[in-house]
Amino acid sequence: MLAEFAQHLEIEKGRSSHTVRAYLADLRALDTFLARREVSDPAAVRLGDLRAWLAGLGTAGAARSSVSRRAASAKTFFRWAQRTGRLPADPSLRLLAPGKDAHLPGVLRAPQAAALMDLAAVAADDEDPLHLRNRAMLELLYASGMRVGELTGLDMDDLDLGTGTARVLGKGDKERVVPFGAPAAEATTAWLDAGRPRLVTAESGPALFLGRRGRRVDQRQVRSSLQGLLAHLPDTPPLGPHGLRHSAATHLLEGGADLRTVQELLGHASLATTQIYTHVSVERLRSAYQQAHPRA
Repeated sequence: MLAEFAQHLEIEKGRSSHTVRAYLADLRALDTFLARREVSDPAAVRLGDLRAWLAGLGTAGAARSSVSRRAASAKTFFRWAQRTGRLPADPSLRLLAPGKDAHLPGVLRAPQAAALMDLAAVAADDEDPLHLRNRAMLELLYASGMRVGELTGLDMDDLDLGTGTARVLGKGDKERVVPFGAPAAEATTAWLDAGRPRLVTAESGPALFLGRRGRRVDQRQVRSSLQGLLAHLPDTPPLGPHGLRHSAATHLLEGGADLRTVQELLGHASLATTQIYTHVSVERLRSAYQQAHPRA
């Protein structure tokens, strides 16, 4: 049944291989738990079994977001199994899970983001192709708010330097167009003119960003380049490439952009996902107020 469910996610729902692996890992963990309770038949699973599973995860110290994700995996599976006639009933119908923690990983302040981009530009002055690439990647990530997987998946013809837009393929194979500004366009042009031609090989294909051996760059290389630059900037939070996406969204809202615009830019299916950035902006405002106002 799990194999059929995986096929449903991949073919009918268009979920990525990473997402499908996450679903299956959660459901195998549930299967292990049910086996300990001597529940071997999926049709015999009850709401109490699922509640006990989630409660055990919480007791073991799992993050609320992790418990919530596993609950969502179970609900998606049992809903599909009941709808397709594989199970007579859906035991997860009244299953509740804790809400996700309303927090983000580290977010750069606007001056810190500017300092990071300046540092990347200085490093690229030596015209080393990898330094030119790193600058272009970081500028695009911060300018557009795209996910790191969307960045590494970019092909040459996905970029329109004339209009300052990029066509990206997001979650669920949903395509959207995101804008970027003059600094990102300048950095990308330098990479295309003086960097990429020195790394390109027969294996490069249409990939926009390449690694040292000419193959499409991977997410690990993006993370490494970002963290290498952040190591030279004092007082910056621990940050991965996704942190530049968070920073872009937070800075857009602080600059007056509306939630719907930011939702469209980031490719969020739900506005509720985007609203977390307003929470972060308000928390930062409150923190600054408490530090600066004499009667805070």
